[in-house]
Amino acid sequence: MAEKKYIGRKFEALHRSRELAVQFLYSMDICPGQDFGESLELFLNLDELTQEDTPEVKARCRELVSQVWSRRSEIDGVLLRVVTGWRPERMVSVDRTILRLMLLEAFMLKTLPVRAAITEASNLADDFGTKDSPRFVNGVMHKAARYFEEQS
Repeated sequence: MAEKKYIGRKFEALHRSRELAVQFLYSMDICPGQDFGESLELFLNLDELTQEDTPEVKARCRELVSQVWSRRSEIDGVLLRVVTGWRPERMVSVDRTILRLMLLEAFMLKTLPVRAAITEASNLADDFGTKDSPRFVNGVMHKAARYFEEQS
């Protein structure tokens, strides 16, 4: 039973790091021209985060946002291949942010199983997106899974 609690806490910490990553990346996306490093330090040192989130959560968030930020052109290239009729810049910003994050974790870093990434992407879209976001994000993630399966 103790192992199950540990897995639950670990999952919650990973989910929280993704929530923070979505929030930060979204803010960078809608306010271009910000200094990435400076903005990240300010974000991770907000009083609310300092009190509520563990150093591990913040470290994982830092790792995720750094990877997404440095590889966003590559990730957007994948989006262009799997989403017909929607260029990444035309997508709802929060949907694009969630997709960038989850495509990175599932298909590029391969640190998250595809099914788990699809579920997590849908959950994040439900939490942060529009009423249509979960369905849209879920569909894109499924198309990406087929795309990457065909590539291997």
